[in-house]
Amino acid sequence: MKHIYAFEKIADYEKFEPVIKRFSEWLEGYEQTLTQDFALTDKPKGIVWTSAELATSVLSDIPIPAYTNKDIVYMSPDLDAWRKLFIQQLDGKELPHIRAFYENYSENHLFTIVGHELTHHSDLFPDEFDEERDDSIWFEEGMCEYLPRKLLLSKVEFDKITAVERELVDAFTPQYGGRSIDEFGSSSYQGSLSSIMFDYWRSFLAVTYLVEQRFGHDIQAVFAEYRRWHEAGRKVSLTAYFGMEQ
Repeated sequence: MKHIYAFEKIADYEKFEPVIKRFSEWLEGYEQTLTQDFALTDKPKGIVWTSAELATSVLSDIPIPAYTNKDIVYMSPDLDAWRKLFIQQLDGKELPHIRAFYENYSENHLFTIVGHELTHHSDLFPDEFDEERDDSIWFEEGMCEYLPRKLLLSKVEFDKITAVERELVDAFTPQYGGRSIDEFGSSSYQGSLSSIMFDYWRSFLAVTYLVEQRFGHDIQAVFAEYRRWHEAGRKVSLTAYFGMEQ
């Protein structure tokens, strides 16, 4: 993959160059893991490292500064900007320990967001990434959250982010819980940030449940069942297939 730098000022590049270098090195190891174990054959052509402002207001109008557009990943390495974004998603709710978690959001956690974008390119997901998808998005998005977190974070870090997002789902369910997880993205990029992120939190927790409780920590078995659902013609929703409608 090519690494492309899109900053307005040389000073911005110089500020973020150390973290970009670390992430680029770490990405090589994660890419190798995905290639060996999770059918990564067609990698992105490149990663555009840029500021949060450019990512969300110039290069795209997506409100989250990490996304894939065709074969290119766009990612802001600005940890401070991400911390502010994650605090914003709380919508002013009084969750002081969660706020403290995001105020101290780590570089390790930030790197899993890069991993998320790369994981989308796995051939274990039968849908083409740039096609319109409306019946299994939660599984792919949830797995793209789960895999880098499980493989790249320590157990303590993984358990912490899981607990945080479980509490966030509980906190926002009265507002957003009326829609099925099968409707992932129905309000994406139209509603509030918390509304967008609610679907990601639920999807991650659903996949975590499948892997670690239903399938005994066997990630490949979960993918195999997902593939069977797809090859059988997707006759029912994926949540119904997995018996997870509730």
